[in-house]
Amino acid sequence: MSSVAPLPTLTPDTEEVTQTGEPTAAHIVKTDPGENAAAKVLEARIYGTPLEALCGYVWVPSRDPKQLPICEECKSIYEMYRAFNDGLNERPEE
Repeated sequence: MSSVAPLPTLTPDTEEVTQTGEPTAAHIVKTDPGENAAAKVLEARIYGTPLEALCGYVWVPSRDPKQLPICEECKSIYEMYRAFNDGLNERPEE
């Protein structure tokens, strides 16, 4: 009689880091199509739920981001997205 060993349980190796102390940069929040970023941040601030930035950083918003410099990685990703999608909704010239 042969025995079959059970498969090991795999857990993803992810680390959620939430910001503590004084923030050093304002991040650009990830949004789904049709979502309003400002409304998403306000809701997260009220309920204390974490958000994910374009750069992958996870934090719970608690301060006014206008007083901080924008995260360079978020800014770079956003600019690349805008450049890639620029003109996608335009009709080709005939």
